Amino acid sequence: MSRERWQAAYEAAPKTDRDTTTISGEPTEPVYGPATDEQAAAVPGFERIGWPGQFPYTRGLYPTGYRGRPWTIRQFAGFGSAADTNERFQAILAAGGGGLSVAFDMPTLMGRDSDEPRSLGEVGHCGVAIDSAADMDVLFRGIPLGEVTTSMTISGPAVPVFCMYVVAAERQGVAPGVLNGTLQTDIFKEYIAQKEWLFPPEPHLRLIGDLMEYCAREIPAYKPLSVSGYHIREAGATAAQELAYTLADGFGYVELGLSRGLDIDVFAPGLSFFFDAHIEFFEEVAKFRAARRIWARWLRDVYGAKTAKAQWLRFHTQTAGVSLTAQQPENNIVRTAIEALAAVLGGTNSLHTNALDEVLALPSAKAAEIAVRTQQVILEETGAANVADPLGGSWYIEALTDRIEAQAEEIFQRIKDLGGDGSITAGLLRGIDEGYFTAEIAEASFRYQQAVEKGDKRIVGVNAHTESIEEPLEILRVSHEVELAQNRELATRRSGRDNAKVQATLAELERGARTEGVNLIEPMLEAVRAEATLGEICGVLKDVFGTYTEPARF
Repeated sequence: MSRERWQAAYEAAPKTDRDTTTISGEPTEPVYGPATDEQAAAVPGFERIGWPGQFPYTRGLYPTGYRGRPWTIRQFAGFGSAADTNERFQAILAAGGGGLSVAFDMPTLMGRDSDEPRSLGEVGHCGVAIDSAADMDVLFRGIPLGEVTTSMTISGPAVPVFCMYVVAAERQGVAPGVLNGTLQTDIFKEYIAQKEWLFPPEPHLRLIGDLMEYCAREIPAYKPLSVSGYHIREAGATAAQELAYTLADGFGYVELGLSRGLDIDVFAPGLSFFFDAHIEFFEEVAKFRAARRIWARWLRDVYGAKTAKAQWLRFHTQTAGVSLTAQQPENNIVRTAIEALAAVLGGTNSLHTNALDEVLALPSAKAAEIAVRTQQVILEETGAANVADPLGGSWYIEALTDRIEAQAEEIFQRIKDLGGDGSITAGLLRGIDEGYFTAEIAEASFRYQQAVEKGDKRIVGVNAHTESIEEPLEILRVSHEVELAQNRELATRRSGRDNAKVQATLAELERGARTEGVNLIEPMLEAVRAEATLGEICGVLKDVFGTYTEPARF
């Protein structure tokens, strides 16, 4: 760890030509800290803080910070039909968004077709409806998949949806090997928090292992796993619980990759993370800094990763949906801006800012534009991107970072103790089976709710400063006609496809699923190319793997 080494790396790295002076015209340094290595050595614990681009990456992954490349402005969008969402995607890109993030509706998240009885009333309401590769074609019509990075927030049926994305790229004439993006795929957090699973844990892990193998071999730039703490935090976890459970899930996937014989220095860079940026500003900055430090240390010292990229924790952030209020909803613009700034000062690699009306409905076009502009104001006007880790060295920030790290390590030990064999994976599976994570999050959520109801925690517009001159918002409403049209289109596709070919590919997928050691990605791709639907593919896998019922825990 060396200031001189950081300086050399900074000088050698490409940088943007963005003005980095203050609004008063004063110059800013790219990073602040001890002037020499001798001075750094005299600072107790400085090796835990360090310099940007150097292990343990507390201050960021790159020596240039955002002077090298700003975070990706990535807006989460999806509603109605694939054509509706394509229009929103086009608007986001035209407004300066740097990447796309797909929200799927509840039937898709649960691996069901739009015309299944249990899909009634849900089609297109919390995201876009995707039934087959043909929908994916429409979703990305006019958007070159070889040039735009795409994040897809889906876990239970993530693998067949990924196959539809690959086939959509093929139909655009894009070689799948050049695709770059992120698939959530994180099934551990579903059992812990979000509850959108299809099978028992072990078959899901098999599919994830198959995907990791396939991407490492065929699509090296694509990140097949975005380990999600966002949904854990939204369920009521504390900052330390969000951090610890998320990184523990990540360690579980590292152990999965190693069990498949994959080289950690090859597959670990394909793991990314997804965190919540909540309203407790300084705690959130500290959480992000601690996350990078913990991940780097564990990957190097526990799992043997040798390269820097394998030790890097790259993460996307979304501002906290649960912090938004239906009362005085314009206040949500302020909350989102503060949360976004915390993510930036914590060194996020990409960011989604929530819209002010998301507590009431899917974002309107105007609210979505304000959300994008919030990030652009932070980038272009505040100077927050001029200096790497500008809060680094603050007594408060460093104390918070150390405290959250220590709390996370205590939780890791409890998880390992649950498993009994020293592995994180065994502890995760045992904790899921016994309802440990659900109970811990429920207790944290209950304590916070009590504090709100007693007035100890004050929320503007809810239990403090409730007087208002607010007017009703016009919100986006998804017509029932979307569901009817989607089902008509699905029926037309079914009647127009080669059903004998569909059944043959599904039978081959079933044979593979019943055979230990067969990677299921290729047979699944064949089924998708034949226009097998999501529900048909997931139905075949449920017949083989069974379904899962959560244990009761009170």
